[in-house]
Amino acid sequence: LFLIFSQKIKKKKMKTTKDFIKKYGLPTETGKLYLKTIPTPFPLRLAWDKTRKINNITCHKDIVVPLTNVLNEILKVYGYEKIVSLGIDLYGGCFNFRKMRGGSDYSVHSWGLAIDLDPERNQLKETSKTARFARPEYKKMIDIFYKHGFVSLGREKNYDWMHFQYENF
Repeated sequence: LFLIFSQKIKKKKMKTTKDFIKKYGLPTETGKLYLKTIPTPFPLRLAWDKTRKINNITCHKDIVVPLTNVLNEILKVYGYEKIVSLGIDLYGGCFNFRKMRGGSDYSVHSWGLAIDLDPERNQLKETSKTARFARPEYKKMIDIFYKHGFVSLGREKNYDWMHFQYENF
């Protein structure tokens, strides 16, 4: 059932690290020239400490509006109680200056152009057979990300279902 859900969607050609460097330049450890902290429309729980709530995300200045729109629309479509019960509020990070796991290219997180949600139940190597976000109840959430210029690595590559990156450039 989950595999059918992920295969129904037409795959996109995803941007490469070279594309991100061409558009945004090389990322920096602090990101101080391109990062902005924005309020979230609902509290997020830190995935590694679920008792701790945050109300702000630091992201690239170019995604302030689209990311805010994504979160607002998720709240409107699901409501806060459903967001919590589905674990959509489990925040795994946005800006993190680093290389991709197991690679030499920069992670899209290095520019603050990606967000991870519910990483514990959507781990890097999980596929549509096991990842929580591959389930039908999350389709609307993923569609909302796409509507605002983000792509899902889960939907596109069938791994890293937690990861949504901005590619509308």
